[in-house]
Amino acid sequence: MDTVLALNSGSSSVKFGLYATNDLSILARGLIDESANKAEFSAIGPMAQLLMQAPKPQSSGHADHIVWLTETLSNVLGAVSLKAVGHRIVHGGQDFSVPTRIDADVIEKLEALASFAPAHQPHNLAGVCLIARRRPDLPQIACFDTAFHRTIPRLGQLFPIPRVLTDSGLLRYGFHGLSYQHVAETLPELLDAMPKRVLAAHLGNGASICAMQDGRSVATSMGLTALDGLMMGTRSGSVDPGLVLHLIEQRGYSPADVNHLLNTHSGLLGVSELSSDVRVLEASSDPRAQEALELFAYRAAREAGSLIMALQGLDALVFTGGIGEHSVRMRALICDHLSFLGVKLDAGRNAACATLISADNSAIPVLIVAANEELPIARATRELALAS
Repeated sequence: MDTVLALNSGSSSVKFGLYATNDLSILARGLIDESANKAEFSAIGPMAQLLMQAPKPQSSGHADHIVWLTETLSNVLGAVSLKAVGHRIVHGGQDFSVPTRIDADVIEKLEALASFAPAHQPHNLAGVCLIARRRPDLPQIACFDTAFHRTIPRLGQLFPIPRVLTDSGLLRYGFHGLSYQHVAETLPELLDAMPKRVLAAHLGNGASICAMQDGRSVATSMGLTALDGLMMGTRSGSVDPGLVLHLIEQRGYSPADVNHLLNTHSGLLGVSELSSDVRVLEASSDPRAQEALELFAYRAAREAGSLIMALQGLDALVFTGGIGEHSVRMRALICDHLSFLGVKLDAGRNAACATLISADNSAIPVLIVAANEELPIARATRELALAS
């Protein structure tokens, strides 16, 4: 069976999806979670059990796990013939707005963008380089989180900074584009047609909102980097630039200190001083945990209001991502803030995490779409790598 592999190499995990090339049916989709003391392997799909039964690597880390995955696909799943690998690449900058076949020149350009996505880009590219060394014959395709947002009008891309900096590429790019692409491709199946004006909220450890018009991104909360916009698990989201200057000039913070503070010790973790995990905070009676959750919801709803202006109205609201899909309370908090729009949840549907969670008399349908960044990667990989 000819297959394509979709890889999403993060800072502490490797998500993967193995798809049959003829119809893109899922054979195995899973996660190698390296955040715990010992890596945890999980997968679903018809070949998942066979894959999970294969001997695991003795050492840990991205390299060993990606090698294990590709070699297991070749050695254990004997009926599988891997034809190409597609990768999630977080930042494509100005040069890359469509899926692209990877070569040395592409890698060099993507490495130059690593400073805009230091927690993601190096890990994305490490997987590319590892496979290139072990399987140089295997076509590899880069699929970009920023690409979906290249349809944003110029005014939505601009920062109010000197033009010379704008012209050098300092623009609002946006992220989570592969997730939003999946939402745009899925909604017509759920609602019989694509709503004209959609807000999609990808809420997880990283969080953002995207405004879509006719299935195309027209505005988004993240900017040049994935630090902008919503409050997140450990990231602050948008803060007053003067706060950064104050920390450096008055409190003696170095740029590295500020980077650490805003990226790894802010957000839900910083406000609660307990955890970045919504599940932990929801189970806590500590008032700091409750304030962190309420602030997360407030910031999300406030940003939603800004994006509704860009859309000039709203026809559907979609939740996706780990928090968006699983946190009953967070969805309710956010929708309560948006009740002035006529948004109403059905408590039973929301508690059951149904696909449609809005009440029958809600002015706007509210849905949950399970995140799936791997399927758009697999589709683009099949089309680009196997057609050439």
